[in-house]
Amino acid sequence: MRKIYAIGIGAGDPEHLTVQAVDRLNRVDVFFVLDKGSAKADLVQLRQEILERFVSRPGYRVVSAKDPDRDRKPADYRTAVADWHQLRTDVYEQLIRDELADGETGAFLVWGDPALYDSTIALIEAVLARGNVAFDYEVVPGISSISALVARHRTTMNQIGRAVQLTTGRRLADGWPSDADDVFVLLDAHTTFDQYAGQGLWIYWGAYVGTPNEILLSGPLDDELATKIRETRAAARERHGWIMDTYLLRRPE
Repeated sequence: MRKIYAIGIGAGDPEHLTVQAVDRLNRVDVFFVLDKGSAKADLVQLRQEILERFVSRPGYRVVSAKDPDRDRKPADYRTAVADWHQLRTDVYEQLIRDELADGETGAFLVWGDPALYDSTIALIEAVLARGNVAFDYEVVPGISSISALVARHRTTMNQIGRAVQLTTGRRLADGWPSDADDVFVLLDAHTTFDQYAGQGLWIYWGAYVGTPNEILLSGPLDDELATKIRETRAAARERHGWIMDTYLLRRPE
């Protein structure tokens, strides 16, 4: 039977790879890469650097496919995401069916950790549910963006005995989560932290964490720091053509 690995490769630093991840990399016959276009060529290049550095097994192949485009300003967000996932499921199924022979092992190299704000596991399950191609799969955890963020800021994910929540900018815009003192915000293209400036919170913000382009800013979230983060983020996105950032908002004791 075919075998698939979903391997977490960390938040950007090749040294984020675990010993388990390196072991699984060296069992793979075919690595699948979704090409997100020239603006995000850095993401493909990092994966190639990881293979060149850590894979000693000869004869492996790298197969690329275009990542389907997604509507970034949909009238119905959930429907747009569901449609996008269907298109990505089509791509995953085609790759596994056509590029991986019976008895071979394939792998998707997943940014960060496959279990945190990533669709790879759900897409693999969707392919299996269709019943058109049979395979087994294994998930290899990786260092997540939030783990890397707090490590680089030399802080913790939580305060002793206090609750933590992971959310999106879209959800944070609706109000501070109840019963949470530390809130990690992912997928926030609209700098929602702006609306919480001056409310006694601290922010730990990072972009391109773990990469040579890493940017870190932190401190009491006042109007001055909110403006600095927003302007820094916009300039970095303009310079690189893309941005991956996240932040922790903390209500201090």
